[in-house]
Order: sequence, then C-alpha cells, then structure tokens
Amino acid sequence: MPERNRKLIEAAGIDIQKLLDLLVRAAAAEFTTYYYYTILRNHATGVEGESIKEIVEDARIEDRNHFEALVPRIYELGGDLPKDIRELADKAACMDAYLPGEPTVENILKVLLEAERCAVSIYTQICEYTHGKDPRTYDLALAILHEEIEHEAWFEELLTRKPSGHFRRNRPGESPYVSKFLR
Repeated sequence: MPERNRKLIEAAGIDIQKLLDLLVRAAAAEFTTYYYYTILRNHATGVEGESIKEIVEDARIEDRNHFEALVPRIYELGGDLPKDIRELADKAACMDAYLPGEPTVENILKVLLEAERCAVSIYTQICEYTHGKDPRTYDLALAILHEEIEHEAWFEELLTRKPSGHFRRNRPGESPYVSKFLR
C-alpha cells in the first residue's frame, strides 16, 4: 500500500521525501510539546495558575492526539519515525516549550502561545504543500491546524484578556477535528 500511495502523490507533484520530512518534524513537535506542556501544567500553581490548568491540559492531550494521528500517515507513505527518542526530539519543527526561568502564569502563557504559533505555521505549510495534490494528508493537516488555531486563541485570550471567540471543549482532549483520524 505505501508504494501505491507514494506513486499517486508523486504523480500529483509532491516530493514524498519533503512531505515525510514535514510530517516527521510535525509529529516530533507534537510529541515534545506534549511532554513540555505536562511540565508547564504542573507549574501553573496558585489561584491564577489553577484557572489555566484545564486549558493547558486540553491542549496537551490534543497535541498527543495530533502525534497519534500523524504517525499512521507517515507509515502509510512509506516513512517511519526515528528509532531513538533523542533523534525524534532533535527533528521537532518547533523549539522546545521550556519552563521559563521565572514560571509565573504570564510567562507560562507566553511559552504556550509561542508553541502554538509555531504549530500553526508548520500545519499551514503542510496544507499549502498538499492542497489539491494529496487529499488525505491535506485533510489531516487541516484538522490539526483547526485545533492548533484554537489553542493559539485560548492562550492569546488568557494573556491579553481580549475575547477570542473560542470556547472550552466539552471534555479535555476532545479533539473535535482530529478525532476522526483516531478511530
């Protein structure tokens, strides 16, 4: 199956190695973001920190879902993930979302917002590259992009105190756009 998929997508004008590189880098970013968001969530303390924990948790679990949704597509196209987790982390498309030196809620939100902005950028790039040429990868990247844009809006709203128009999920980690790829 991977060979047939590859030929169809290559015939549409996609460089499979470039696409696989983008997808692996995106998956690596999702995996590392899940890890770093775990640390950031645990350092959201005090009354103000407690108010953002659920939102950070939602983004954290959805980022894990993004990783889980990307991996099958990588293998469908004949790619794979690095065998060493350190190599995977080094391939991440986005910078590590380190706990800031002064872990105030505001500083944590700034780290979260920058991570989401990077994610929006990588999925926009994948969508632009696959649009009209690889419908399956495009659909997956677009679904993830929708959720990353919402995450970005949540953190920007919390940081700027200006409404974003986005609402909380019914339950953390719901992944309303990506869930169809997780079945």
